[in-house]
Amino acid sequence: MKAFFDDRQWHHDPKHFMSNGVVQPNPEQPARIEMLHSGAVSAGCRFEAPQDAGLGPIAAIHSPEYLTFLQNIYKRWQYIDGGGEEVIPNIHPANRSDSYPRSAVGQAGYHQADTACPIAEGTWEAAYWSAQSAISGADSLIDGGQSAYVLSRPPGHHAFGDLAGGFCFLNNSAIAAERLRAKGLRPAILDVDVHHGNGTQGIFYNRDDVLTVSLHADPERFYPFFWGHAHERGAGAGLGYNLNLPLARGTKDADFLKTLDSALARVQAFGADAVVIALGLDTYIDDPFKGLAVTTEGFGRIGAAVAGLGVPTLLVQEGGYLCDELGENLTSVLSGFQGA
Repeated sequence: MKAFFDDRQWHHDPKHFMSNGVVQPNPEQPARIEMLHSGAVSAGCRFEAPQDAGLGPIAAIHSPEYLTFLQNIYKRWQYIDGGGEEVIPNIHPANRSDSYPRSAVGQAGYHQADTACPIAEGTWEAAYWSAQSAISGADSLIDGGQSAYVLSRPPGHHAFGDLAGGFCFLNNSAIAAERLRAKGLRPAILDVDVHHGNGTQGIFYNRDDVLTVSLHADPERFYPFFWGHAHERGAGAGLGYNLNLPLARGTKDADFLKTLDSALARVQAFGADAVVIALGLDTYIDDPFKGLAVTTEGFGRIGAAVAGLGVPTLLVQEGGYLCDELGENLTSVLSGFQGA
């Protein structure tokens, strides 16, 4: 299987993460790259560097206002007397329609949903090449490939069109799906991360040309809290084109796979001729976030089930955090997929 990654994705090295009012080390560490890369190679992946497709495919998803912010905010932050080493918001608008301030602090609050997406010197470069990796992965399917893996880091599925959040800046899975759609394919995005892909849902919520389906821990008491509930079905032209399948905390392999069957049936009902898997490995029983309880063997069964769709498939890395089995879990997914 082809795989895509660029060394500039190492350059995002976040230090801070606030959870439950406590400042902690950020879990989305560059060390994830080494473990995921090793896991993909063990599954037979052949890595290559992405091509630079420019800003166009990214701007097809993200607003120019937001992209300008991401490219310039770290430099602007340095002019704040006594400012912190990373861009972290401390105030947010009540609505997206509220006024847009000129202040760097105000714009950070407008464009960063939470305290889990700090921006430092290398963040834009890493996010840009993470997105380019996803674009090259999509292009490999457009050129006739049947599958590819993208080591997208930083991840993307919590990023809206003009809003970062939850370790995410550019929505790699959405960018890849839009690339496929623009080339005449009918893509679905299937998100199997422990957290709901709220940014992905928001980007396509009013559209009927990309199906979005997500399995995740029930957000009633789990991040991202405000999105991912079963009643969220899309709106306007997109009504019926978004499916959320929230799972009880601690859900194990059997129930996860049973729910996955429902997700795959919806993808088939959409008539998808390509699928983007927003691949979270943080559903693992011993992942630091401890939302669900999928096992290493279960990941292999997930990969095999996804392969059963029989359509070109792009697996784009989302979550999955530092634990001894992270690379092994990726190997299991990719081997299960290829074996099927």
